[in-house]
Amino acid sequence: MAETWQHIPILAEEIADLLLQNKSGYYLDGTLGLGGHTKIFLSKLDSNAKILGLDKDSQAIKFAINKVADKRLIARQASYLEAATILKELNWPLLDGALFDLGLSSYQLDDASRGFSFLKSGPLDMRFDNTKGATAADLVNTLPADKLEYIFKTYGEEHNSKKIALAICQARRESPIKTTTDLKNLVEKYIPRFGKTHQATRIFQALRIAVNEELEAVAKAPKILENIIKPGGRAAFLTFHSTEDRIIKQTFKEMENTGYWRLVNKKLIKPSFEEIKNNSRSRSAGLRIIERVL
Repeated sequence: MAETWQHIPILAEEIADLLLQNKSGYYLDGTLGLGGHTKIFLSKLDSNAKILGLDKDSQAIKFAINKVADKRLIARQASYLEAATILKELNWPLLDGALFDLGLSSYQLDDASRGFSFLKSGPLDMRFDNTKGATAADLVNTLPADKLEYIFKTYGEEHNSKKIALAICQARRESPIKTTTDLKNLVEKYIPRFGKTHQATRIFQALRIAVNEELEAVAKAPKILENIIKPGGRAAFLTFHSTEDRIIKQTFKEMENTGYWRLVNKKLIKPSFEEIKNNSRSRSAGLRIIERVL
C-alpha cells in the first residue's frame, strides 16, 4: 500500500506561502501524486476552499484520496492539460492558484513493476498511465539509432548518446531489452561512471520523458493558465531538470512581456540545505511562480 512509501512533498511550505493567497479559494494540484502538497495546502485553507487534484496515474488517484481523506479534494484521472474542461464540468470559477509538480512520486520510482528506476529489476514500462501508449521497452527495441540518440541527448543531456544508442541497436538484434536491469547493465557496459550519479540516470530520465511526452505537456501548460487562473491568482511550477526549467523560464518571460502576468520570483527558488539533507530527491528541484495581473 501507499503507506509503505516515504512521500515528502518538496518545497511545500514555500509553495503554500506564495500560492495560497485566498484561504477560501479554489485551487488546482495538476499532478496530485500521493497528495502530499494537497494535504498540506488543505491544512492551511478554510472549510470553504476546494482543490481539484489531477493525475494520469489511476493508482495515484486512489492513494491520494485515502491519504488526504478530505471532502474539499475533488480528484480526477486526467492530464493537467484537461484542467479547463474539468473546471467547466464542475462549474467552478477561475482558480486562485495552481501547482504543477513536474517530478515523479516516490512510489512511482520505488515500485519495480512501473519500470521507472534501475535500482530494482522490473519491466521497462515508465508510463504514467500504464493502460495506454508505448512503453520504454517499445522505444528501445524499435526506434532507429538516430531517434534514440536524439531522445538521450535532448531529454537526458547525455554526452554518450550516440554510443549508447548504437549499443542498444546492436544488443537488441540478439535479444530484446525487456527489463530495467537489461538496460542498466547495457549502459554500465558502454558508459563509464564519473562521480556520484549513476551512468544510467540520464538514459532512464530521457526515456521516461519521451514515453510520457512530458516536455510537450510542459510547453503547453503555461498556455492554459489564461483559461484557468483568475486575475490575482498564481501558478507554481516545480521542475526537476534544466530542460523543463528552461521551457518554463522562457515562457514566463514571454507572458510577463504581455503585461498580463507578473513574475512572483525572478530567481529560481531552491530547497534549503536542510531539506536536501532530509530528502535527497529534492536536490534538483526548482520553483517558479507567476501571477495573473489582468
